[in-house]
Amino acid sequence: MTSLVWSDLSAAEQAAALARPAARRSSELVAGVGAIIEEVRSDGWEALARIATRIDGRPPERVTVAPLASAARSALPKESVAAMELAARNIRAFHEASRPSDARVETMPGLSVEKAWRPIDRVGLYVPGGATPLFSTLLMLALPARAAGVREIVVVTPPSPGGLDPAIALAAELCGIDSIWTVGGAQAIAALAFGAGDIPACPKICGPGNAWVAEAKTQVSAMSGGPAIDMPAGPSELMVIADVSASPVTVASDLLSQAEHDASAQVLLVTDDRGFASAVAEEVERQVAALPRADLARRSLDHGRSIIARDLREAAAIANSYAPEHLCLAVDDPELLVAAISNAGAIFAGHAAAESFGDYLAGSSHVLPTDGAARAWSGITVHSFMKAISIQRVSPEAGRALAAPAAALARLEALEAHARAAEARAA
Repeated sequence: MTSLVWSDLSAAEQAAALARPAARRSSELVAGVGAIIEEVRSDGWEALARIATRIDGRPPERVTVAPLASAARSALPKESVAAMELAARNIRAFHEASRPSDARVETMPGLSVEKAWRPIDRVGLYVPGGATPLFSTLLMLALPARAAGVREIVVVTPPSPGGLDPAIALAAELCGIDSIWTVGGAQAIAALAFGAGDIPACPKICGPGNAWVAEAKTQVSAMSGGPAIDMPAGPSELMVIADVSASPVTVASDLLSQAEHDASAQVLLVTDDRGFASAVAEEVERQVAALPRADLARRSLDHGRSIIARDLREAAAIANSYAPEHLCLAVDDPELLVAAISNAGAIFAGHAAAESFGDYLAGSSHVLPTDGAARAWSGITVHSFMKAISIQRVSPEAGRALAAPAAALARLEALEAHARAAEARAA
């Protein structure tokens, strides 16, 4: 991790210090994703099977969950099954309690306007898989969708060596999902966007992934007839703001917990104490050597930064500028910093609040905006799987009262038919 003193940097150097890894959206990646999308959009299932076989070594397959889930319950340690069930309960409880209520307001006598929430009919969920099947992501997506009342959930995930990972099958069972398609990458996103074979087109696609998946979501959402997406959700990122009350051992472990995700993941430490920054750097080096994914974590650390701020107020400003996916506040009084943070996907406040808790079982979804999107986007909630419909109710008396002012406004915009439609209610 490169060490920097924030006040010594120019504005351009500060921007560079907070830049995401360039490989996340290279011109080669953009072009490659575009070619895959067009191939699947044009040739459907044949193209999807061809690309999947080339990349994953096998065509897509719809896998029935029940037998694998049953086998997982027998094969997995009892404490692991119990932990997954605990996670499901917490996630379900949080999102069911977060379901929005309809709102109806009488804006003037006889005129009421209502906002009524309705679930999206069908959603496509992308669950990262392959070498590291993220069963937790399925829980974090499907349970909020269930809480919203989504009628049809279509799940895709890259195949594991055996086809579908048993832990993902168990998570699917806990979410009430009967089958999963084993296909990943940009080709899976294209299939969810436009349909391919028995994979139906979905009005909205949710879920994180690698740079190829994130780029595919961006491209399909911009195409005519393409789906909505939840947010830009690419490679993981974590910023830790820490003062001397924090443990260098714990902070280093938090940084590495995200560095091990992906070579394109990014971790940053911001602290007001140089000595603490040095202690964390030493701990990172000590701990990374013992990790099973040490090589991958080291490549991620190449994008890492250790930033020395003047004080915690400046640290908060740095965080708001970076807008991290995950923000840990490893400080003695985290509530002061919580109030100062406006841009973050999720905040973990205090020394006991491990980001790992949020990844698995705190209750809120771990599917969060990356690449600075937290300046305007939210993470997955029950709202992500719903839309609001406005309903206007007008009494005859209110219609007569509204006719003239509505017509006047319409004529200010030179829309005569609008004006006449309003005046038709005046009689």
